Amino acid sequence: MNILILGGGGREHALAWAALQNPKCDRLIVAPGNAGIAAIATCARLDIEDGAAVAEFAGENAIDLVIIGPEAPLAAGVADVLRDAGILVFGPSAAAARLEASKAFTKEICAAAGAPTAASAHFTDADAARAHVRSRGVPIVIKADGLAAGKGVVVAMTQAEALAALDDMFGGQFGAAGAEVVIEEFMEGEEASFFVLVDGEDVLPVGTAQDHKRVGEGDTGPNTGGMGAYSPAPVMDAEVTRAALDEIVRPTMAEMVRRGTPYSGVLYVGLMIRDGRPRLVEYNVRFGDPECQVLMMRLGAQALDLIHACAEGRLGEAQVHWAEDHAMTVVMAAEGYPGAYSKGSEIRGLAALPEDSFRMTFHAGTAEESGRIVAAGGRVLNATARGATLAEARDRAYALVDAVDWPEGFCRRDIGWRAL
Repeated sequence: MNILILGGGGREHALAWAALQNPKCDRLIVAPGNAGIAAIATCARLDIEDGAAVAEFAGENAIDLVIIGPEAPLAAGVADVLRDAGILVFGPSAAAARLEASKAFTKEICAAAGAPTAASAHFTDADAARAHVRSRGVPIVIKADGLAAGKGVVVAMTQAEALAALDDMFGGQFGAAGAEVVIEEFMEGEEASFFVLVDGEDVLPVGTAQDHKRVGEGDTGPNTGGMGAYSPAPVMDAEVTRAALDEIVRPTMAEMVRRGTPYSGVLYVGLMIRDGRPRLVEYNVRFGDPECQVLMMRLGAQALDLIHACAEGRLGEAQVHWAEDHAMTVVMAAEGYPGAYSKGSEIRGLAALPEDSFRMTFHAGTAEESGRIVAAGGRVLNATARGATLAEARDRAYALVDAVDWPEGFCRRDIGWRAL
């Protein structure tokens, strides 16, 4: 198969790495890719939110399967254009991608499906939103309605923090994404990420993980796109998994079918679990980042088989074969992230890092300049490892971190602390 992956972050590096483990993959192109991806695949310059351009590129390059990594092309309808052109694609339609592109839409779907989630209210007027916060009290959760690169959520522990978040969102910090705001009750419990492949009403669980959103150790400081993750998530035992499927995922997917917008692709189900009962925090319509990195390390070559089956509507015959292992990824970020950070600092020591089925350093925000690898984003590297135990995976992942020579970078040193 000739495969095209859209995206250029750590998630896409992990997807590319997994695809190349599978003998089905004859040729791999990633657009736009990054410095790490360029070492294993062909990178191409392409506007990945322009469906017509992607379809034309796929036709010119005899692409058999397009895997869409990030949410923005999905929300822009790239999957629709590709399907209309007869090109096999992994990713939901724009109508189905509203499960991530609009938090208000997701609340509407959950209400219709009877899926348990936080009580919420939707606002387009800043004064009304402020009045709601004052009447409800804190803690409270403020969310930009649209896509905000994983940063449009504030868990406010004080009224001042909540009102400041509203000022930021209505003031344009997140652009159009913050023009509408969803305010939710604060849910207590343990958070986990649950990933399923979906083809209409067929649902296949493909893994669990736990992410560390806060920038600081001990889960302190502002939310980020994710500072690390591990898989599996201990809190997602058989009973919690069954409840999540039967009470949340399957009713939601049935409601999407009922509305004439069936879902196809991977669905990220963010859950809050308390006393063994899961409630929905959010849906994402793509693999989480950095959760994808730990899932790909554990799935390996079979990831491509599962993605291919999903794209072709063959989920009913697909099976996941799990090893009894664990994986962890540690994000190395540029100093200042998730606030202002500088780009262009050189990262040394990458060429000497071990790369095998147990250890990989996935590039998230890197570029090559005159033969040097430099930082080109906020989250820059994902030191990722597997082990028979989570402690072994942790030790291998941090050994990778310690071998990187990058004084301008930082990481959390407590990834996995809940489970460990």
